[in-house]
Amino acid sequence: MSLITEYSTSARPDRGLVEVYDSDAYLGSDEAFYRSRTQVVAGDGYHLYLQCLQPDIAVQVVIRVWDTPQKPPEDAEGTVPVSLESETGQLVINQLSFGPAGTMDLPRPGVYDGHAAWSGRETTAAYYNTCTQRGAEEQWDDQQIGAAWRQCPTAEQYTLDLWFVRESEPEGEWDE
Repeated sequence: MSLITEYSTSARPDRGLVEVYDSDAYLGSDEAFYRSRTQVVAGDGYHLYLQCLQPDIAVQVVIRVWDTPQKPPEDAEGTVPVSLESETGQLVINQLSFGPAGTMDLPRPGVYDGHAAWSGRETTAAYYNTCTQRGAEEQWDDQQIGAAWRQCPTAEQYTLDLWFVRESEPEGEWDE
């Protein structure tokens, strides 16, 4: 039950969304995107969609790779099982309009199972809504709004705990 590697980055949830995917998997899944709206984190095998309740306050994305399966954390607001295939061994943490927030090298390419957990989601959304209302009433400028986002008292965090389960299946021939 040892931690092999851990990566953490801050990402802006543009349109309320952060993506995690294999660096060679460019196209996502509309079905998984829509499922993320109800289950918070959803994927299609190559992409994971992390659905936030606000679009502007940076969230923390933590990816941990373990040598054996782990139990979901008991103190999380919610958890969901995930599976992610990375044929390149490199994951991208992406902000839709702003591009990659970071990349992580996995210990090896292949299929990883695990779970996603989140915390601070509801509290950050409530803070965002309060600031948005106050900013409109008091006519905050861009600097005041940016300062409010940076001063959020709660850290919204999404943690992916993953473990290697198998090699990727070889791709079939396109000419067949």
